[in-house]
Amino acid sequence: MAATFGTINTATSPHNPNKSFEIAQPPNDSISSLSFSPKANYLVATSWDNQVRCWEVLQTGASMPKAAMSHDQPVLCSTWKDDGTAVFSAGCDKQAKMWPLLTGGQPVTVAMHDAPIKEIAWIPEMNLLATGSWDKTIKYWDTRQSNPVHTQQLPERCFALSVRHPLMVVGTADRNLIIFNLQNPQTEFKRIASPLKYQTRCVAAFPDKQGFLIHQTFATAGSDGAFNFWDKDSKQRLKAMARSNQPIPCSTFNSDGSLYAYAVSYDWSKGAENHNPSTAKHYILLHVPQESEIKGKPRVTTSGRK
Repeated sequence: MAATFGTINTATSPHNPNKSFEIAQPPNDSISSLSFSPKANYLVATSWDNQVRCWEVLQTGASMPKAAMSHDQPVLCSTWKDDGTAVFSAGCDKQAKMWPLLTGGQPVTVAMHDAPIKEIAWIPEMNLLATGSWDKTIKYWDTRQSNPVHTQQLPERCFALSVRHPLMVVGTADRNLIIFNLQNPQTEFKRIASPLKYQTRCVAAFPDKQGFLIHQTFATAGSDGAFNFWDKDSKQRLKAMARSNQPIPCSTFNSDGSLYAYAVSYDWSKGAENHNPSTAKHYILLHVPQESEIKGKPRVTTSGRK
């Protein structure tokens, strides 16, 4: 069953001031993660209604709901296997599941922790799944085995994790940033205090220069309801977008950078007392980055020459 979402609104709405495409049939509760397949425009969303949903997204502006599966409690994170055949998801039920959705297979549990799993990453170079939990550990899993191949103790609960082999960066409570060299994952490579004032909620290791992010551009989004595109090398903001009336809890580019998906949804940053489930609305929006928004300006030398 196809659901069209690609007609750009002629009038802005408070949740969509940038007139982005809207995906139909969004989750029914706060959206916790978005992940594009590395091989095709399949978008997965996890949410606090215990669901993992997948859509096929077309450049023409149509979306087709493909499949959905459930966890027992809210789902906090997701990632794809590098060959695009399976999705991994994890959350408050303290387990990670592998879902071979392209073949129609049933999800199977591949990882367990003693507390909710906040972050998950597939490491193709090691053929291992990494899970970061509020039980203050990272565990590495061979998905064919029931026990982890290694458990790494952390100083505090894991809140953020990013892998670009051999680099892994972990953000924990108490504003720790821990760097691992995955060629020696049993030993911390470096630990630093976050330069940010507040708790680290998101980290991203820069990819290599193979075009994963167009023009070495990256995006930030947050509780202020805005997303911005930045030039990594010049440290300049390339484009500031209009603010939504709700937070943007998560966002992601597709594999070639031609689509930017973002959620507009309550992010729990102000606690349960500021959340009214009966009136809350949740959206997944798609922005098509324009060249002017994502291409860095040429550097100018002191002589004035480019």
